[in-house]
Amino acid sequence: MSANPQWDISRALGVARLFHLVCGVRDACVTPFLTLYLRQLGLAAPWVGVLMGAKHLVAAFWAPSWAFLAKSYRKRRALLTGSLLGSAGASLLMALVPPPDEAPADPSCNASRGARPSALPPAAASIPRAVGAPGLRRAPAGGVHAPAGRPAGYAVGSVEGAGTAARVLPPVASGLRDTARAGAFKVGRTAPPLLAGGTAPGSPANLSAAKGDAGALGLSLEGLRWTFLLSLGSVVFWELLTAPLEQVADDSLYEYLDFVDATDRYGSLWIWRLLGLSAGVCGIAAAVGQLECFVATSGPRGVLHFYGYSVVSTVALLVSIAFPVPICRRQERSYETIKALSLVGGDPRLILLTFTVFLVGAATSAVQNFLFWHMKDHGSSELVMGFSVALGLLGEILLHPFKTTLLRKLSRMGTVGLGLGCLAAQLLYYSFLWSWWAALPAQILSAVSNGALWWAVKASVEDLATPRTERPLGAMFRGHIFGGGSSLGSFVGGFVVMYFSLAVLYRACCVLLLLWLALLLSIQSRLPQEQKINYSKLLVMEASDTSDSEQGTERDWLVKAMREEYSE
Repeated sequence: MSANPQWDISRALGVARLFHLVCGVRDACVTPFLTLYLRQLGLAAPWVGVLMGAKHLVAAFWAPSWAFLAKSYRKRRALLTGSLLGSAGASLLMALVPPPDEAPADPSCNASRGARPSALPPAAASIPRAVGAPGLRRAPAGGVHAPAGRPAGYAVGSVEGAGTAARVLPPVASGLRDTARAGAFKVGRTAPPLLAGGTAPGSPANLSAAKGDAGALGLSLEGLRWTFLLSLGSVVFWELLTAPLEQVADDSLYEYLDFVDATDRYGSLWIWRLLGLSAGVCGIAAAVGQLECFVATSGPRGVLHFYGYSVVSTVALLVSIAFPVPICRRQERSYETIKALSLVGGDPRLILLTFTVFLVGAATSAVQNFLFWHMKDHGSSELVMGFSVALGLLGEILLHPFKTTLLRKLSRMGTVGLGLGCLAAQLLYYSFLWSWWAALPAQILSAVSNGALWWAVKASVEDLATPRTERPLGAMFRGHIFGGGSSLGSFVGGFVVMYFSLAVLYRACCVLLLLWLALLLSIQSRLPQEQKINYSKLLVMEASDTSDSEQGTERDWLVKAMREEYSE
């Protein structure tokens, strides 16, 4: 205890609240808008899915490893400092990733300066420049005009002997879906050039033109590949530095409070993180909307998100200096994680819970990765996107006072079913999105589909876990299982968006969740009801009921608990 001369619980909790608040603001600067930025770099949906899948995979399996090593070698303070400092620099690497071609001017910035927006979105503009199909040119005054809702200024000229063709480029309504098919995944396949005059299809002139178009397309695809590889390296390196931070901070604070038997005050700290996320996601969106036209006049939009992330990481680094990290610690078993893993394979309730959390992770990734794409295509600003995220987070905070009542009235499994149903309803609603503001009402359901569902999962884990495995088992569900589902969902979701549509992805996830919900309820009703021994609850009950005359008398529950402990 000499290494910690003063155990100031109030000060430790105050610093922890501030740290969670600042880290929430920090994560909100980039995480919700990352896929939108990748789209602005010109990356198609499958590539974005691969990037996000790799990010979730690193977080799911790298963070527990580093947290274990930091605890074993007593280097938690160094890891906190290194993670915050390294992630502040690594985030700027994403801002340095160049798009495959020079990014066009932002139409909203042009409109604010009185200029007429005439540029295509970044990814769509690179493909027309790469393809360079003969006859594709700007329409002259008084010539053929593009229909309403399509990019202005592009039309196909006349072909001798064939009349005038009013072909124009279709809009990029589903986030590079056509771009990905035409350019990113069909290397060397170019559209045949329009025939000029009486030139035969196999003439040398047309063959040379086709070779030229293929060469231009090859250059553009090469640029897209480099953009993808640089983005992948930056995201993975960034996640390697960022992932261990939250788990190391939580473990340190929990052990600090455990030394003085104050762990009951640990459970309310998550609210401060949600408050930070809510404030950060709206604040960074408002700041980007005001400053982007003045700071990021060229290149892809959204670089200010990374600058903001770096600045807030520096603030979090200053707060982490006072963060409570205990140096002396109690000796604990090193195989608790392995023991928790064996519990999952031996309990049918935990197996059902594992599949549920895995599917929730896969479905949630579809919302997190592409909902902002959907809103952007309907004319939404980043401020509205940020406000939609804040609605769900604030709804979760407001629902928390009813947590005990909800779990008691519906039971844990009933609350899990309610969360699955609300998530399925959200996905179905998003598939029919008709305007930028239409996503806002459905975000309120996130209080149940995210908050209440995880409350029920945590309560079930605590009830089914054996002593000293509650936290490792809960971390496994939050990290490995949910992260693995998010990774797989990201990998598959990107290809579904490309080959079908975003609406098909959302409806498929909705159907999958509803089928699993029906199967879960039918299996759960057939399982025998069994309660595990909970030391803390039994000790509280015993302390209130035991009199002096009963001291020295062994209770049945104590005998069972000791037998279970020594048998393991």
